[in-house]
Amino acid sequence: MVPEKLTFSPLARRQIEADFSGGHITSDAGLLLLREVDRQHRLTSRLASVLQDPRTPEMVRHKLDTMVRQRVFGVAAGYEDLNDHEALRFDQALQTAVDQDNDLAGKSTLCRMEQRVDRQAMVKAHELLWHHFIEQHDEPPKEIVLDFDGTDIPVHGEQPGKFFNGYYDHHCYFPLYVFCGRHLLVSYLRTSNRSDSRHSWAILALLVRFIRQYWPDTRIVFRGDSGFYRPRILSWCDHNDVDYIVGISKNSRLLKEVDVPMMLVRTTQWQVKEKVAETFRFQYQAKSWKYPRWVVARLEEGELGSNPRFIISSRYDDGFKLYYEQYCARGDMENRIKDQQLSLFADRTSSTHWWTNQWRLILSGFAYTLFERLRSHLRKTPFERMSASTLRLKLIKVGAVIIRNTRRVRVLMSDTYPYKDELSDLVRRLVPG
Repeated sequence: MVPEKLTFSPLARRQIEADFSGGHITSDAGLLLLREVDRQHRLTSRLASVLQDPRTPEMVRHKLDTMVRQRVFGVAAGYEDLNDHEALRFDQALQTAVDQDNDLAGKSTLCRMEQRVDRQAMVKAHELLWHHFIEQHDEPPKEIVLDFDGTDIPVHGEQPGKFFNGYYDHHCYFPLYVFCGRHLLVSYLRTSNRSDSRHSWAILALLVRFIRQYWPDTRIVFRGDSGFYRPRILSWCDHNDVDYIVGISKNSRLLKEVDVPMMLVRTTQWQVKEKVAETFRFQYQAKSWKYPRWVVARLEEGELGSNPRFIISSRYDDGFKLYYEQYCARGDMENRIKDQQLSLFADRTSSTHWWTNQWRLILSGFAYTLFERLRSHLRKTPFERMSASTLRLKLIKVGAVIIRNTRRVRVLMSDTYPYKDELSDLVRRLVPG
């Protein structure tokens, strides 16, 4: 059959013609990079091992590890929905990346896999992230900081656990994220009818217990904004030798404590006509506390007036260092959350099954972790600090012609691909020999 010919407006005297006879062409040749990263760390195969497979082995066409790898790689390549896999299952770049040479699972098969996920599988999936975190260190660090933060995922349908949240002004879920630096440790789906600190105490206790099995002498720091201020959490940290740097909402007693230093900051601002900020450290004991704790006030005065902020710390240290260098560093965590929410579709919680939505959150987390492991091979290059979406655009979304036969798979990329030198160097790092 002669392929249909498409004719476009001419370029000068030359006719522009197109047809569909180019063979198999992919836009995701860079998935082969993630394949090599995944082979090193076995992330997707380990994730698949947490799932139960009730299918009759003789009747299985698509194995669990292949389907999990297909979903994680699909998310990494920018395909958020199960429907995308109706076409993606025929993409030879994705097939090669998941170690298959025939058609992959369709949306119905993938959907059935996701609907079999349960609570036990999610617990084991998080433990995998924790084990992987430990494995990335050659020796125990002297100190680690566990950053806790929550965010919203809008809910538009009839998903279970749907509640209206007044702060975000819409119906949403309220997942909890925990990071240590750039390492994702927890992405835990919650309903939005509770506070930021919901379940954070239990998760912190589990994390501390797990980490100390491997690193008994490592200093652990719990860090969070004022949503995670709870006296019982701070008391638990004190009794379990865990440091903390946590925000606390302003109140009349705290504001009274900083009346005099705030007046000095205000006077300085009037004199210099620019924004002025200072820190003031003092001991403070709320009525619910059994003993006083150190509080650091960030006192800021500008054109819009006073803007004091307060944090509680178990550490006696310089106020400027505690607030600006240690507490404010938690802001980088928000970029890690954006990577997952905006680039890796952690907000795709449209299922009517609760644990399926939690599974999709985990898939996003494992795609993020794959990118982080890829980034570890990009140190001292321009790609080292790029976001997941930028790495995808420059290294994953690579057009190529794929030719397969019984002896080899040839992936033919453009000779004008702008990052071919960097990609070649990366392949040499990933593939030994």
